[in-house]
Amino acid sequence: MGFVLRAWAGAVAIPVPMSHWLLILMLLGALFLALSKRRAELVALADDARHHRRILAEYSPYLLDQMIGVVTASTLLAYALYTIDVETVRKFGDDRLVWTLPFPLYGIFRYLYLVHQREGGGNPSEILVTDRPLLMCAALWGATVIGLIYFYPVP
Repeated sequence: MGFVLRAWAGAVAIPVPMSHWLLILMLLGALFLALSKRRAELVALADDARHHRRILAEYSPYLLDQMIGVVTASTLLAYALYTIDVETVRKFGDDRLVWTLPFPLYGIFRYLYLVHQREGGGNPSEILVTDRPLLMCAALWGATVIGLIYFYPVP
């Protein structure tokens, strides 16, 4: 909830209305990172997990994978719907932001790869700022959004 509260506080601080899509995406993104972190912790600790933190006995990697799958699909769908939402189209003149969908798709899949194949996910902040493909994805997403909003001619 900390991510969601920070986004809301930021909107209040610079007095702009908070988009319901931003709220949904922040909530889903935070949940994705939290579940991935919980999975990494559970896998790393293995049989000692329940002794480390009692709540870990309530989870299995399979259950967490199921929840991560639902949140992943929900996050990508919410982002796609945001890009074609009536308010978004009205604000930017058309639905061209839908062209940015490959970047969140790749970014989430890359993060899942790191969690599952590289046994990462225990420290999402570290992964997000040290993994070059993720950094490149974020930079390209940002450049594409800026290019589409400010330099792409509206028909």
